[in-house]
Amino acid sequence: MKLDTIISQIVVLFLIMIIGFFARRKNIINNEVNKGLTEFLLNISLPFLIITSFNFDFSIGKLQKSVGILFYSLCIFIISYFIGRVLYAKYPKDIKSVLIFSAMFSNCGFMGFPIVESIYGKEGVFYAAIFNMPFNILIWTVGISLYSGKKDLSTIKKALLNPGTLAVYIGLFIFLFSIKIPGPVFKTLEMVGGMTSPLSMIVIGAMLGGMNVKEVFSSFSAYYSTFVRLILVPFVVFVILKLIGARGMDLGVLVLISAMPIAANTAIMSEKHGGDSGLASKCIFISTVLSTITIPIVIMLIL
Repeated sequence: MKLDTIISQIVVLFLIMIIGFFARRKNIINNEVNKGLTEFLLNISLPFLIITSFNFDFSIGKLQKSVGILFYSLCIFIISYFIGRVLYAKYPKDIKSVLIFSAMFSNCGFMGFPIVESIYGKEGVFYAAIFNMPFNILIWTVGISLYSGKKDLSTIKKALLNPGTLAVYIGLFIFLFSIKIPGPVFKTLEMVGGMTSPLSMIVIGAMLGGMNVKEVFSSFSAYYSTFVRLILVPFVVFVILKLIGARGMDLGVLVLISAMPIAANTAIMSEKHGGDSGLASKCIFISTVLSTITIPIVIMLIL
């Protein structure tokens, strides 16, 4: 696919995000509606997209590549964690927890999947779903411990049994045994799953539209965390993967997911577990807005 075609598809996604932004400003989408859309995305359309992405005939090559992606994913989270630990060591605890969380966890679901799909198609989503497995576990264990200081292993069940992870289990079963999904069922999954890209960008836009823009741009820490999330982490990932010989779709998917803006969960976790939720919201807003510039640059780097 030509670079200008890819950039055009990315622009479309961000224009949809702007529609969500103005819909929220005009109160067409209010907090309750956006919450409902988010639940629909997390529990229905995104899992359906993941399941259909595994609709490939089994091959040893894909299985080996999946194991490699899983290993690389764990390494990327470990690297991101220590980058955050080093760079944010001198910050107060409530701010430091937000910043380290921001360095570790990108918006790999709502933004990562649509953008990976726009470049690499369903096969790209297949590998992005594999990458995302450690995310779902770490965000409920390491993520919470960053705020509370405790290892809350009781949440591991929630991590292993959330709809996105269950969809990966189902998809892996379909892939490993080359199961053919009946036509009408597959078409239903495909059509509903196809709603994920536009709906996720509308939800993100609506989330940004609900924030006080003037207050958002007043925090140096938010800009610093955005630099780490959008530039430093993907650059380090790119260099390391290049040095160990990763290339093609493997390299592209891993670097792209690493280059996504700060996860929306950052604010939710911060609010619930005693972090600086105001800073978290600012980090999400600024990183999401500036990712409209950095993501096309990353795409040019990996293609």
